[in-house]
Amino acid sequence: MPAFPDTRTLLLTAALIAFGALGGAMAAWAHLPMPWMLGALGASALAVIAFQDGPLQGYHFPNPLRITFIALIGVMIGTQASPELLRDLAALPVALAGILVFILVAHGGNTLIFHKLGGYDRATAFFSGTPGGLLESIALGEEAGADVRILTLQQFLRIIFVVTLVPTALSIWIGAPVGSAAGVAPNGGIPPETKDFVLMAIAAAAGLAMARVIHMPAGHIIGPLLITAGFSLAGVIELHLPFWPIAVAQVVVGTSLGLRFLGITASHIRRGVVLSALSVAFMLIIGALLSLALARLTGMELMQLLLSFAPGGVTEMSLIALSLAVNPALVSLFHVLRILMTVGTLALTARWFGLAGPRG
Repeated sequence: MPAFPDTRTLLLTAALIAFGALGGAMAAWAHLPMPWMLGALGASALAVIAFQDGPLQGYHFPNPLRITFIALIGVMIGTQASPELLRDLAALPVALAGILVFILVAHGGNTLIFHKLGGYDRATAFFSGTPGGLLESIALGEEAGADVRILTLQQFLRIIFVVTLVPTALSIWIGAPVGSAAGVAPNGGIPPETKDFVLMAIAAAAGLAMARVIHMPAGHIIGPLLITAGFSLAGVIELHLPFWPIAVAQVVVGTSLGLRFLGITASHIRRGVVLSALSVAFMLIIGALLSLALARLTGMELMQLLLSFAPGGVTEMSLIALSLAVNPALVSLFHVLRILMTVGTLALTARWFGLAGPRG
């Protein structure tokens, strides 16, 4: 059992989370996409730059706290599943094949970009190149010996580019704000109930326990996600998450991940931005081509498919779908499947290429 954090660690953690919340609030006030996570990440990264040789020297964010809120995010994603979505899924085999093609092509191309053009080692390039599953990629990459600082940088640059460019481009195209800039939040108007928090805790605890027993890759998020999705798909529960715990979870996770930038230099950032721009452009082109093809084959809405194939931001793409009156549940389903299929193929291909870490 991990030791209880000392007073210094508790005080620094509280201060960093408060600073992260301030960054999230400022990002929300500025109508930036995915404000609470990215705002907290930016604030935390600034704190690292300013104080890494002072108060933050030797500091480590408490891992149990991080795991708790990662599990909450897994629960949040799992609540997007429903029996209606299961019926839709049965009618979408072509779309599922499209997701798999997208994952394999995007991951392969990104790995080449980061390895051949960026000069990253094989493990860092491989796990930096995943078209989704940020937390899963970081967890598996760390086990495989990837440079976690570079991996975290590239994964968050992917998120930043996607959730900034997609809403901005759509806002310009449509002539109205979309996503977080539109002030939309899933289930934001539904008051929280005690049973919701009890069910969240049960799903998170059961998911974490299951993941630990079967050594599930990135189980801190996928375990609770699967348990919650199972409850929802079975129609046993209808879990309505209020927005504030989602925002708190994003602040805590964003703050903890921002601290991973300790030791990142300006040259790392410059190179990462260039490589991420190439990578995201490549993925968006692949996603657009597949969306056009699937729209013809399945008759699904092009906008729905474009949002579904955007390689980042489950919450953000769902918010955009809400503001555009495009089926947000189906968009969320596509993103949940993208995450699950990315993790599944990632675990398999990592072993094929000899990049899997030890199983705990």
